[in-house]
Amino acid sequence: FELRRKKVRKGDTVIVRRAGDVIPEVVSVLTDRREVGARPYFRPKRCPVCDSAVVREKGEVDHRCSGGLYCPAQRKQALLHFAGRRAMDIEGLGEKLVDQLVDGKLILMLPDIYKLGVLKLSELERMADKSAENLVAALEKSKTTTLGRFLFALGIRHVGEATAKDLARHLGSMDRIMDASEAELAQVPDVGPVVAASIHRFFAQSHNREVVEQLRACGIVWEEGEMQVASGPLVGKTVVLTGALPTLSRDEAKDLLEAAGAKVAGSVSKKTDFVVAGTDAGSKLIKAQELGITILDESGLLSLLGNRES
Repeated sequence: FELRRKKVRKGDTVIVRRAGDVIPEVVSVLTDRREVGARPYFRPKRCPVCDSAVVREKGEVDHRCSGGLYCPAQRKQALLHFAGRRAMDIEGLGEKLVDQLVDGKLILMLPDIYKLGVLKLSELERMADKSAENLVAALEKSKTTTLGRFLFALGIRHVGEATAKDLARHLGSMDRIMDASEAELAQVPDVGPVVAASIHRFFAQSHNREVVEQLRACGIVWEEGEMQVASGPLVGKTVVLTGALPTLSRDEAKDLLEAAGAKVAGSVSKKTDFVVAGTDAGSKLIKAQELGITILDESGLLSLLGNRES
C-alpha cells in the first residue's frame, strides 16, 4: 500500500481507498483503535537479508534494497529476468525449475547457473536426462550475446530493453558503462537523471560488479566497440511490426530496425511512419491503411535496410 507518509504504527487500523486505476492509498489512520503500546515503524537503512543500503528514490514512497543481483531475497526473480527471451534467452529455465535450483541451494549467485551440469540437473524433480542436456545446451548458446541484452538481463532498475540498447550503442563497452559518472550516463539519449542515478548506484555496489565479472569469467561474450551512428532512411522513424514475416522473426526484425536508427512501436498512430506487415496481420494493418501509412512487406523492409550507409 502507498502510505503517503502517514504516521502508521504496527497494528494500526487504517482506511484505504482506490487511487487512480488500481493502486490503493491509505487515507487516514484510525488512532482511536490503536493498540496500547504500539510503536512507530521505522524503515530499515540496511537490507535485513543482504545488508545492502536501502534507498528511496525522490518522489517515491517505497524503499528498496540496492543489493540487486547479490541479494538472496531477489534471487528467483533475478534469475527469471536474466533468462528471459529478450535478455539472455535461456530456453527451458522456467519458474518451477528456478524454484528447485534456488530452494535446493544449487544457485547461490547468478553466475552459478553456468556451473550446472547434466548430472546435477537430471537429479531434479521432473528433469529427465534429455531435458537436462537441452538446458545445458541452451546455457552454452546464451553465452554469445550482445551488450544490450546483457545489460537488460542484469535487471537494473529503470533500465528497460530500449535503454540498455542505447547505453550499449552510445558508450560501447561494459567497462565504460560501469565506470561512467551520472553526468556521463545522462548524456545518453533518453537517459534522464533518475535513470542515470539508478545505473550509477547499481554499479557503485561492489558485489554487483563482482557478479558481472564472474559472468564474464563463465564465458559470456559480446562485441564491443565505439558508438556507431546510424544513417539512412529509417533513422528517427517509427515502425510497427505486425503479422509473421517469411524469414525474419519478430525479434530479428526489431533488432535490425533499431540498429538502423528506427524506433519500434507496439501500436499504430498518426506518428507511425511505416508498418511492416506479414501474414495474418490484423487490426494494426487495417488502422495503417485507414491512416494512409506506408506499408512494407519483408522485402520492402530489407530494401530500406540495404540503403543504409556503411
